[in-house]
Amino acid sequence: MRTTLRGNKYMPFTYKMMLPYLVLVLLTDLLIGYISYSMLVQSRTEMAETNIRTAMKQTRNNLEYQVNEISRMADIIFNNGAFQNALQNRGEPLEVMLAMRDHITPQLRGPLQLYGNHLRLAVYATNDRILEIEGDDMSTPIHRSDYYVLLSGHIENSPWFTSIVERGRDRVWVQVDTDRQLDNISYFRKLVSASTAVIGYVRVTARFDELLGNFDAYPIEQGIRLRLIDTATGTALYERGASAGSGEDGSYLIVREDITETHYAIETYVPHAYLNKDASRLQRVIGTVCAISFLVMASIGYLVARLSGKKIKRIVTLVQTFQEGNFHKRIGFSGNDEFAHIADAFNQMAASIQELIKNVYVQGIQRKQAELDALQAQINPHFLYNTLSTIGSLANMGEVQKVTAMVQGLSKFYRLTINQGQASIALEKELEQVQTYLEIQKVKYAGRFNVYYDIDPGILHVPVIKLILQPFVENVFKHAWFEDAISIRITGRRLGKRIELKVIDNGVGMRPETLENMRTPSPSNHSDRYGLKNVEERIKLRYGPDYGIRIGSRYGAGTTVQIILPIEDEPPGDEEEAPA
Repeated sequence: MRTTLRGNKYMPFTYKMMLPYLVLVLLTDLLIGYISYSMLVQSRTEMAETNIRTAMKQTRNNLEYQVNEISRMADIIFNNGAFQNALQNRGEPLEVMLAMRDHITPQLRGPLQLYGNHLRLAVYATNDRILEIEGDDMSTPIHRSDYYVLLSGHIENSPWFTSIVERGRDRVWVQVDTDRQLDNISYFRKLVSASTAVIGYVRVTARFDELLGNFDAYPIEQGIRLRLIDTATGTALYERGASAGSGEDGSYLIVREDITETHYAIETYVPHAYLNKDASRLQRVIGTVCAISFLVMASIGYLVARLSGKKIKRIVTLVQTFQEGNFHKRIGFSGNDEFAHIADAFNQMAASIQELIKNVYVQGIQRKQAELDALQAQINPHFLYNTLSTIGSLANMGEVQKVTAMVQGLSKFYRLTINQGQASIALEKELEQVQTYLEIQKVKYAGRFNVYYDIDPGILHVPVIKLILQPFVENVFKHAWFEDAISIRITGRRLGKRIELKVIDNGVGMRPETLENMRTPSPSNHSDRYGLKNVEERIKLRYGPDYGIRIGSRYGAGTTVQIILPIEDEPPGDEEEAPA
């Protein structure tokens, strides 16, 4: 429904509000003065001090939380019996490597993935049979989380290590090696076996700026200085802001927060000039008519917002219904102001969007589904022609049993393909379809090929579009024969929220230029890449451009086809990168 605005003289809404606005300006110009100034100065000073103290408590809480998390991380490693056994393993190198792979590396990688900030987690083992795992250079800044497994000989001659051992210290926070230069700090503790023998040490290194958290609440550029100090020695471990003396002369407000269960504390030096920085400015601004008028206009803005709030709320409600996909509602305002024009424009826009959805969106979805169905249908005749030709040849030769076996296999194959008209099929059924196809080929090739399966049982229930494996298995028989026999390997595994399927053969393979032609469509290689193009187009139509197939081949060594598909029936999780 279109609101008719013709015949009425247009008057902007702001003009209607001009008269009360001017009246209020004249009335309030005489009321704001000294009281406002004194109250604002006092309030601003108290607010600034309160904000600094609140920020200090938040920084302390954040630091304590980070310290406890890192301590807990080291405790988990300390209390893990399997980790301790693996760290003491003095078997053959292969046995040591397997123990590290199963019990040491996961225990180091897991906490780093759960911890929000960047850490370096190092384990120094006294067992000289342990294989070392070296991460990033420890003398460089920490830009990512990393873990290390090193021999204790790397640190036994270090002065800081000797000092800790001689003083019998354990579970301590210290700055060692290049920590001070890099603004880092390390948590160090022993690893002790069940027999109380020292079997190694754990060192967790973190960045100060990440331990302390966000510094936005500390306007460093305005003279505020933040320090983390060692209360036992009075040494400043970390500083932010320019050095501004000791603060004993009274020019600074010193705020201190002790870190519980440690001998560290956070100190903030706040100059009194910062606390009172707005006093002179407020005196000048409030003392002028412009400043007073500004405050009055703020009050008037509130009134204007309240008067027009109902209409604006109706407009916002309409916009929200549009966001939810409901374009059937309409809005109408009486009068001849901006709101009436907005309502008219919204009504026209809603009608236009409805028409666009009907003519473009719905038709686009239908066209996409039709394209997917057409591509799906192209696979079946291609295979059917080849199989019927083989059956005809066998019938002419009188091979009745082989003909019967192939017809039964073909019947089962198409029963799985039809799948009661469903576009998707469980991966288990897709593999069963491939097995049916291979049974048909066994009749034809009589033991000249072997097939091996390596499928993760956890992904057999995942729905996939039909006929994504069979075309590539069929291509093995068409193009990969190298000698009298050939082997085919079909694998499937989970990669986070994706699955990876592979069809691998040890056939003749492809030369680099042939492989490049397969990847680059052209009229000359249309028939060779028919199955590749069909499957890839169906995958991208169904799942999007992030999924599809990759082909790797080496001439004389075989070909590997990799298929990447999403897991649609589970919530998203961490995702590994699929190797090409």
